[in-house]
Formats: sequence, structure tokens, C-alpha cells
Amino acid sequence: MIISEIIVRQLTLPLTKPYRVSFRTYTEFEPIIIEMRSEDGAVGWGEAYVPPGSTAETIDSAWRYCCEMSGRFVGKSVAAAEAVLEANVSSAPFASCAMLTAAAVLKRHPALDVSVSRRIPLLVPIGEKEKGAIAEEVERRLEEGYRTVKVKVGWDVEQDLARVGFVQDAVAGRAAITMDANRGYDRDQGCRFASTLDPRDIELFEQPCEADEWEANAAVARVSTVPLMLDESIRSEADIDRASAIAGVKLIKLKLKRVGGVDRALSAMRRAQQRGLDICLGDGVATEIACWVEACVSRDFVTRAGDMNGFLKPRVRLFANPLPYDRGDIVLEPGYWPEIDRHTLGAHEVRSERYTTGALV
Repeated sequence: MIISEIIVRQLTLPLTKPYRVSFRTYTEFEPIIIEMRSEDGAVGWGEAYVPPGSTAETIDSAWRYCCEMSGRFVGKSVAAAEAVLEANVSSAPFASCAMLTAAAVLKRHPALDVSVSRRIPLLVPIGEKEKGAIAEEVERRLEEGYRTVKVKVGWDVEQDLARVGFVQDAVAGRAAITMDANRGYDRDQGCRFASTLDPRDIELFEQPCEADEWEANAAVARVSTVPLMLDESIRSEADIDRASAIAGVKLIKLKLKRVGGVDRALSAMRRAQQRGLDICLGDGVATEIACWVEACVSRDFVTRAGDMNGFLKPRVRLFANPLPYDRGDIVLEPGYWPEIDRHTLGAHEVRSERYTTGALV
């Protein structure tokens, strides 16, 4: 299969409401979208959003990388492009993943072919801060069908503990609770938070300290009253092996863009299972493209609620045939294949470059 054209776009997608994590409050997503076409008319789509502060990559470095690779790949085979991208995953994982995903969709990777209807449960973040508002939000989310709620922490330990307690009181055994510090604590803060937690209804505590602070995260895991899950620390199968050796770390969180595409995600999930680790998958700041792919690749590996809920946060959907969603679940139906809404794509585009027959157009 020969690549005939690649278009690199960046979009700005306003959110329905602010999305707050320990290091930033999002009001919009700014994904880079890859459209890859073959000579026989097939089209593939990939994306990568590079949140400032979450990785050494930046939006601009990812943009430059995608443009450079696109100029090299037109006129070449998909297999040749994939070989180059695979070699660059460690240095530019987010940007490489955007292009690898487009290639996987272009060639209709078997992992994306759904033959049996499947429901992929999603978790939902609780955004309110005050006790009464939290109770109302939890009740609304339960009525909508969600069975797992997520509490963002990583700011002030005492306030975070109080807020988790409000969510526990509101849930009252009717749903599972997960918590995510998004690397917001230092070692002492993480230990104080994790060792003080009432484990009632709590399924896991995610990424207390910075990604490369393995000793700090291990110290938190040792004293935590609930299982610890590492997210940003997991960038390779070697990281999975390292996590599996830490007492108290029972789970890992994988994102397509962090591990580097469909095949690497499948390999990483198999490795985690071999190492006795449970798996969460999904990107809360992705559009329908990555969320659909993550739902497909996770369906035979993951049983707990996924984090591939980013597509529900913007005001618009990218698919003309929106990703099926019902009562807190992505619904994968046999024969479903997404079509991009080009009107929405154009309305939210902030820059684009088109590459064809080896030239920039």
C-alpha cells in the first residue's frame, strides 16, 4: 500500500466546561490530526494532543515532526513509513503515535475490526468541589449510567482528602471510585494522602508523583491504603517490568499516544498481563479518533472502566457518524467504521499542511 497524500492539521476544540487537573485547567483541546491517504483511495486518521507539561514533547515540536515525516513518506509504502516511525517512538512518542495510528486505520488493522457487539464502560470525572454540589453531580452521573467515578487530586492534601470523602459519602457503595493526582504531589504529600485514605469504595490511586520519580512513587505505594496505578511513568515495556516489581503497584495506565500506536499498545497490554498487573486504558484529553481506537484495542484485555472519555468533553464531535455511546459505555458494533465530519474539521482548523507526491502543496 503506497501513501499518496498526508495532511497535517491542528484544531482548537472548545470544551463544554473547564476540565481541571493538578497542573492545568483545560478550556479547549488542541489536537494534531493526521489524514493519510493511499493510492487506492483508502484514508486513515490519527491524532495526538500534547498537553503542555505532560511530556518533553510540545505541540510545536510534534507539529514539526509530523510535517517532516509527512514530506518523507508520500510516495513510500505504509510499511516503510511504519518502520521509520517505530524507530522514533522513544524520542517522539506522541507525534509518532499520531502517524502510526493513521497508518493502522489506513490499512484497517485487525484490532479495529469489531465482529461482535461490545460495550466498553467509561469512568467519569467529578468536577465539583463543594459537598452539596458533589452529591448532586454524583447522583446525576449515576442516573446517566456510570459505574465508576474519578476524583482529581494533587493540590492540597487536606482539601483533597475532604473532597474524596464527600464523593465517598455521595457514592455510598453504588459505584467504584478512582483518584488521579496527575503527578501533583511530592513524596511526603503523596505518602500523607495515600496513608490517610479511607479505602471505602476506592478502586485505585493514580500517579501521585512525577513520572521519573520512581522512588517517590514506590514510597507512596508502600503506605497506600488502596492499590496504586502508574500512568505517566509507563512509556515502555521496560517500565511495565519495573512497575511490576514495586510492592503496592497493582495496575498500570496506558495511553495509545504514550506507548506509540496500536501494535505497541497490544504488546504492552500482553506484557502487563504476563507481569500480573491489571490494566486501565484511555486518554481523557483525546478526540473521537483516539478514543475509538483505544476502545477497540482494549476490548479483549481490559474489564474495568476506561479513560477514553475525552471525546465527550468538546462541544463538537469529529465523526459524521458519532462514536456510539450509551449510558456510560462506548458501544462497539460490528461493521462500524468512522467517517470524519469535514465541516467540523474545517470549522476548527487553525493550521494545516498538505503533502503529496513528495512536495508541500
